[in-house]
Amino acid sequence: MPAAQPNIVLILADNLGWGELGCYGGGVLRGAPTPRIDAIAAQGLRLTNFNVESDCVPTRSALMTGRHPIRTGAIQSVPAGLPQGLTPWEITLAQLLGGQGYATGIFGKWHLGDRPGRFPHERGFDEWYGIPRTTNESMFTSTPGFDANVVPMPYVMQARRGEPAQNVAVYDLELRRKIDSQLIERSIDFMSRQHKAGKPFFAYVPLTQLHYPTIPHHDFSGKSGAGDFADAMIEMDYRVSQVYDFINFSGLGENTVFIFASDNGPEFRRPWRGSAGMWSGTYHTAMEGALRVPFILHWPKRVAPRVSNEIVHITDLFVTLAKIAGATVPTDRPIDGVDQSDFLFGNSEKSAREGFVYYIKQELRAAKWRDWKMHIVWEPEPNVGPNHLETPWVFNVVQDPKEESDVGNHQGWVRRPLRMLIEDFQASLKQHPPIPPGAPDDYRPKSNTQ
Repeated sequence: MPAAQPNIVLILADNLGWGELGCYGGGVLRGAPTPRIDAIAAQGLRLTNFNVESDCVPTRSALMTGRHPIRTGAIQSVPAGLPQGLTPWEITLAQLLGGQGYATGIFGKWHLGDRPGRFPHERGFDEWYGIPRTTNESMFTSTPGFDANVVPMPYVMQARRGEPAQNVAVYDLELRRKIDSQLIERSIDFMSRQHKAGKPFFAYVPLTQLHYPTIPHHDFSGKSGAGDFADAMIEMDYRVSQVYDFINFSGLGENTVFIFASDNGPEFRRPWRGSAGMWSGTYHTAMEGALRVPFILHWPKRVAPRVSNEIVHITDLFVTLAKIAGATVPTDRPIDGVDQSDFLFGNSEKSAREGFVYYIKQELRAAKWRDWKMHIVWEPEPNVGPNHLETPWVFNVVQDPKEESDVGNHQGWVRRPLRMLIEDFQASLKQHPPIPPGAPDDYRPKSNTQ
């Protein structure tokens, strides 16, 4: 571990599928070369089996808490009128890092609380600029009949710790085109200020691309010749390179953990439908195309360039980044993430985990273990089904990446470890009952010790 605490930069794309980037087999095949992200990947660790949750809210919850969202109640956007996102009882990654002396900033999409007490600057971040919810709200004001008296007006917001959040501008389609450029500009300003002050920083940059409506900044409109989606991909490649170049031109590269990943599989709605490459499915399903997303880690002299197909889960980042920063994870609640530092640093060829359970909202959908996936509920496309299987289907995702041939008969022995994985997790849920979605701020979970 370096003597100085390393800076941590985490850029999280929105709805970026496994098959979009050049280094994952996309790029020019998708009409959008991504040379800068590809070059970063070639110099660092690229994971081909990095797994997330079903969509935007649960993945962000898992990242911030190290806990599966079935535990936190942040399973998706809850109905209007109920509290969104994380209860104040949850301890965020930003709180852990801030407790170790880090300056913490978020520049982008939060989606874990949209009211006072749950905004990011009240959940461990020193400053915030971005949107409280999600990007499709940018279409609201252009929709015939939109009534701001019955639906909250979508705003880009900003805030600093200890101060009330402020509305900056209406989040409309014009600002939707420009917002990622603003997020990068503010991220770089934040990092520059902390660097000059000699303070380690955690810069969390949850971009808005490629979430629908997938439309690019005007500077990138028409760049690809393949339409708005490809133009937005080219813009994303450039935005990521802006942060990466700042870090290296400022001499911070060797002491900065630089991560680029996605929050879930690709969008399924047309005309913005994305690609999961060789995998089937999109987000909102339990298919591999929903679970697997790009993950690139760059840390010169600490993480050797390589590609790995070992299983890593988004909850692992909470524990691993806390370890890197010298923080201690909470011990008064189940933490589902595991420390992956030995694997990431090359001290072990194997991941510290072999599998995980997968819920959509409050329903167990699947479990993944080594090379196998068992589907309890079958829904290959969002809103097609779901089909609750009498006998779960088992797929070997190495032999059958499209999940087309049930191997439950001739590879049926794998049902036992998969069932044990599920039963152990469900026993934990009984001992530590989940926080219900929409729980009030004063909610405190109780454990069943009997």
